[in-house]
Amino acid sequence: MNLFENHIPLEKVKQNEPLKDHTYIQLGGKADILIHPTTKDEIKSIVEIAKKQQLPLTVIGKGSNVIIKDNGIRGITISLSHFDQIQVSGNNMVAQSGANIMDVSSMALDHSLTGLEFACGIPGSTGGALYMNAGAYGGQMAEVVERASVITKNGEVLDIPLADMKLGYRDSIFRTNDYIILEVELKLAQGNKDVISSIMQDLTFKRQSKQPLEYPSCGSVFKRPEGHFVGRLIQDCNLQGTRIGGAEISLKHAGFIINADHATADDYLELIQLIKQKVYEAFKINLETEVIILGE
Repeated sequence: MNLFENHIPLEKVKQNEPLKDHTYIQLGGKADILIHPTTKDEIKSIVEIAKKQQLPLTVIGKGSNVIIKDNGIRGITISLSHFDQIQVSGNNMVAQSGANIMDVSSMALDHSLTGLEFACGIPGSTGGALYMNAGAYGGQMAEVVERASVITKNGEVLDIPLADMKLGYRDSIFRTNDYIILEVELKLAQGNKDVISSIMQDLTFKRQSKQPLEYPSCGSVFKRPEGHFVGRLIQDCNLQGTRIGGAEISLKHAGFIINADHATADDYLELIQLIKQKVYEAFKINLETEVIILGE
């Protein structure tokens, strides 16, 4: 803890913290050190200390699309979930990376701004949504993002324009470099508040009726193979409802693996491998995980 004295308020720094308490899926081992910064200066200090002490540095947002292995994460883990301010200026919004993307979508509605309706039910942070180029129901982050402010593992703050983000299907430049997303600027358009609200209500109904939101999960586990739907492939392999330990392929949506009963990360990873194996055997399709797997 002394590493952070005079840099980070000690109440924001936790040792041997169970990460199951910081993920939607409610599993994962402990973080050696978990820090919840609330300012850019605090994040910069953590980066500088990690570099000086040669400690591994891992960043998580809201923990929505992540599986943390049962032995946890070594070194320093930053949770950006408290770094969550949102500002609106005209048709533009600037959200700190830890802001819930659903809250950003809701604030866009409050200001009659259209373009972010697709995100009204996506769990997780704005930074995580950009990192994954999250999308749903025909919309995606690539269509609304303008720029991002990041900090490198060397402590340098940079502005990254949309043109340099290499946003693709559940992909971005942020997946292959060491940038920590600090804030995201979104460019929206003026719209009719009643129309925007109606669209969001419709999308929320679709999500609630089709997805197993009543259970902890990590969202969609696999990327969609071209020309196929993952849920259908899993159903056609007669895997829906299959359980390993406490992890179960959802009966409501086969593309989701739910934490049905105190699952471990090992339960999840075994079930993921079983799905990959059976789908390949049946269809010669290699499924690629969308969920991010961290730890050891």
